[in-house]
Amino acid sequence: MSLLSVVVPVFNERDNVAPLVQEIVSALDGRVPFEIIYVDDCSSDDTLAVLQALKMRVPQLRVITHQQQSGQSTAIRNGVKAARGAWIATLDGDGQNDPADIPKLLQAREAGQALVKLYAGWRVERRDTGSKRWASKWANAIRARMLADDTPDTGCGIKLFEREAFLDLPYFDHMHRYLPALMQRAGWQTLSVPVNHRHRTTGVSKYNNLGRALVGIADLRGVSWLIKRSRRTGVREL
Repeated sequence: MSLLSVVVPVFNERDNVAPLVQEIVSALDGRVPFEIIYVDDCSSDDTLAVLQALKMRVPQLRVITHQQQSGQSTAIRNGVKAARGAWIATLDGDGQNDPADIPKLLQAREAGQALVKLYAGWRVERRDTGSKRWASKWANAIRARMLADDTPDTGCGIKLFEREAFLDLPYFDHMHRYLPALMQRAGWQTLSVPVNHRHRTTGVSKYNNLGRALVGIADLRGVSWLIKRSRRTGVREL
């Protein structure tokens, strides 16, 4: 079996780091060769120190730190660039994604078609606040109408995708929210897989509904423009 790289972006998640790392190890140990890459986005707490201490006890753990705060999309991309595996699993660092779902995504990949390069988690039962669930439902409806990406939950942090296909996508801030549409634009197929979603038990959310909505409007317009301007064709060497 080929190596799987699990990429986890974090910012001020010092209390979530150790439990989540242990859950990842428990979910994957003995199932598949794996590495865990944490990308610290200049946390202002001691998240990085916790990671450095944990690295001494968990041989699969690698730690990358940004020199300046750059956001979740950049953290994910830098983790993917550093990854040694041909396939990448991503998780949010807040503990709301369940690492036990990674084997489910791997099983879906084994049963999937070669053209499917992204297996996206689908939080069927959200464990967020009512306002956050409402905002997400509204945003998903608008996104689906504009992008026609046939994805019920593009914002779920747990995903499995091919490293090479991901790095071939256009990069921009917040691109991680639009991976299904971007993969489809590149000519690949995507598949949504129902996954577990958990309450945040420690730390605080890094987003608010208004800020996410304002950024999302500009992003949607940009991704819609990219899709309309896309040109694809097969090639052959003579």
